[in-house]
Amino acid sequence: MPSVSTLTTADAALLVQLSDSHLFAEADASLLGMNTRDSLGAVIDLVLKQQPNIDLMLATGDLSQDGTLESYEAFRQLSGRIDAPARWIPGNHDEPQVMLKAAVKSTLLDPVVDIGNWRVTMLDSAVPGSVPGFLAEEQLILLANALSEAPQRHHLVCLHHHPVSIGCAWMEPIGLRNPEALFAVLDRFPQVRAVLWGHVHQEVDRVREGVRLLASPSTCIQFEPGSEDFAVGSQAPGYRWLRLWPDGRLETGVERVVGFAFTPDYESNGY
Repeated sequence: MPSVSTLTTADAALLVQLSDSHLFAEADASLLGMNTRDSLGAVIDLVLKQQPNIDLMLATGDLSQDGTLESYEAFRQLSGRIDAPARWIPGNHDEPQVMLKAAVKSTLLDPVVDIGNWRVTMLDSAVPGSVPGFLAEEQLILLANALSEAPQRHHLVCLHHHPVSIGCAWMEPIGLRNPEALFAVLDRFPQVRAVLWGHVHQEVDRVREGVRLLASPSTCIQFEPGSEDFAVGSQAPGYRWLRLWPDGRLETGVERVVGFAFTPDYESNGY
């Protein structure tokens, strides 16, 4: 497994996660009243200001809202301002075949990457035509192989859909439909350190049997934590950074754009 960087296994690696950008083909299109290209640009400005030496950028699904080639090209161009290797996975709004076309002649969709003393595995939990997610057998095999082939490395596993309840009643039915299958694999490998996802447009940070469970803000609209029904939160767009230490420690935090005022327009095109 070739590494993406010049880091050795004695070096810490800095990762940045961008999630749920929901870009459209049209540059001036908005989601619930927010221009998603503008908000992604503002988040990337913040990343560039705060994180000078990024080793890997992760895009954890819903890069696009409309599944168009133009939206993926826009994401690739905007996120390309971050001078680091990148990896993408699809979410429920994405069109995997179009993503494939947008990622041509690149390693953007390579699912397994070694960096520092860690291995990052990107799982595809998207199901065509479905909002909830599911990890097909080949994804579970991919994961088991990635883990078993690098027992000496620490592991970060990424997907789009949430594999645990996050306390939002309306999101309960639209998470990962077979989380027990995911955890059955993860629980076999003590070198798993963290699971990272998108989809929920909010921050989650908890621990399950020694494994860190992390969800992150969207680069556009946020969902109100703890909400019974669909509700857009007032929190600003943001991203997550992760520092992966050679001894398996993981430091992470969420940063948000300051001064980004937004009032949701529930009458406009919905989520």
